[in-house]
Amino acid sequence: MTDIKYVAFDVHLATISAAVLNFDGKLLTQAVMQTDATAIRDFLRGLSGVVHLTFEEGTQAQWLHDLTRPLVAEVLVCNPRLHHSLKCDNKSDRLDAGNLAVDLRAGLLKGVYHGSPQTQTLKQLAHNYETLTEDTTRCMNRLKAVYRSQAVKCAGRDVYCLRNRAAWLAKLIGGGWRLRAEFLYKQLDHLRELRREAKAVLLKEARKLPAFKRLCAVPGLGPIRVAQMIAVIGSPHRFRTKRQLWTYGGFAVVTRSSADYQVVGDKLARRPKSTQTRGLNPNHSRRLKVIFKSAAIETLKEAFFKKLYERLQASGVRAEMARLTIARKLAAVALAIWKSGFEKSFNSIQKTG
Repeated sequence: MTDIKYVAFDVHLATISAAVLNFDGKLLTQAVMQTDATAIRDFLRGLSGVVHLTFEEGTQAQWLHDLTRPLVAEVLVCNPRLHHSLKCDNKSDRLDAGNLAVDLRAGLLKGVYHGSPQTQTLKQLAHNYETLTEDTTRCMNRLKAVYRSQAVKCAGRDVYCLRNRAAWLAKLIGGGWRLRAEFLYKQLDHLRELRREAKAVLLKEARKLPAFKRLCAVPGLGPIRVAQMIAVIGSPHRFRTKRQLWTYGGFAVVTRSSADYQVVGDKLARRPKSTQTRGLNPNHSRRLKVIFKSAAIETLKEAFFKKLYERLQASGVRAEMARLTIARKLAAVALAIWKSGFEKSFNSIQKTG
């Protein structure tokens, strides 16, 4: 009989509950171990045969994937939202591990991509830059909220300028409001400096990758967006065609249909009603969607894309759908350039129009 084992980990901060099934689906063992690299290695090395391992996507998933990948035949990091065992009423660590092992053996789990080790550093630096950008924006919003709470009009960016701070602070009557604004200004200065440093480190790491310079030639994708895109995608070969990238980026149209056929006489015939659309797919990478949507808006400054945008609107396409079309074209061209290994000319974009 084939010596195959299906192993599932229910991972927590302190402990891991493990369940092991054989090829016939019989439960061989269940164990609890510390969430420790040595304990995990010892457990997996104690299993004979061909080992298939699964665990849910989470905070420690990347660490656990890199740790266990050399020790087993296959590692599948599953999406916890999609496997059907969540519908069970009873719940415990032992039950969760056992249900995961059963789903793994049955082939019911949906995997989450954890490849491209060469872009792991870039991925962390992109997270760092985006977090600092969000913190900077949040601090700026809080600063304006202080002025608005005192009925001080503060539209524009002049309120953030260093040379005008004394004049702006003088408009705050209460001492508490002024002190709070001073602290927010100090926080903003530190965040801006950290953001500049994070941007420089991110671009330095991104320039080491051969695809960076080629992808910067795509209209609308500047150095920062290209670095973020590489960090999110990792490898272009994850996607067989552009449509898979559109789905991952949130640009795929969701359709619904039911009772598609009817009986006419003694034959089957398709109903004449059209398929109903239900917007774009909700399960996607939001970071990637922001990258291509902002790139589409940026390209409207160029003559070719502006004419394409106007032509789409003239044909009855809504403005947001026209921008979606341009974002799709940019994603398709970026994928083609990344996969091909050499820089495409601008004519390839014009042909897709």
